[in-house]
Amino acid sequence: MSQILEGNISVKAALTANQRVIQQIMVEKKRYSRDTRFILKQALQRNIKINECARADIDALASGKTHGGMIAICEERSYQSLSDYETKENAFLALLEGIEDPFNFGYVIRALYAAGCEGIIVPPRNWNSAAGVVTKASAGASEYMNMIIAHDLKETVDVCKKQQFSIVCALRSAHSLNVYDYTFPRKMILAIGGELRGLSKVVIEASDQDIYIPYANDFRNAMTAAGSAAILGFERLRQQLKQKTL
Repeated sequence: MSQILEGNISVKAALTANQRVIQQIMVEKKRYSRDTRFILKQALQRNIKINECARADIDALASGKTHGGMIAICEERSYQSLSDYETKENAFLALLEGIEDPFNFGYVIRALYAAGCEGIIVPPRNWNSAAGVVTKASAGASEYMNMIIAHDLKETVDVCKKQQFSIVCALRSAHSLNVYDYTFPRKMILAIGGELRGLSKVVIEASDQDIYIPYANDFRNAMTAAGSAAILGFERLRQQLKQKTL
């Protein structure tokens, strides 16, 4: 099934990440920017078909008008395996549950990737039907981020344990710690649930440590998944950078 990625940022990410086959690039006939010229040069070097056409032809295939005159028609992206991390002593993955909206999913990936996350574990879902939205919302990060599909969540969690991953849940519980009082482990999976459904029982029971984000005001509603991902991911990065300077 073909998928459409829209805009220079998304198309460039698909080209450089090399996670999917690009069937063709459609570009509006006009004076090209430096970024567009770079994309087209890379495409030519990889023998990817380039179709110069009218903007109306691109509009007819794109979901909106913000594509800037470029789309890529692609195949489904490749997925990774937990076995890729089996021998690593320092790894940062995230497990995402209950995030239904493709824009939010993209924002979460964007924050995690910027904070140094290497891959995400997600339950089965046809995100491919919203690949264009996810790629754009993540500013291309979803193309660079490794993605592992957990067809059986209990089995996936068991494999993570066998590979010596610590599972850290973003969750307020009787045993949770303030994130700023917690030292993140070197090899970890950060589990983040959506605002409505949160994390499943399987993941919560496997947690090595629950952590929470302290609020300055008396506010009892949950942070967005993207906000939590940014705060927790960058706190881990801060700790790692501090350790390197010691």
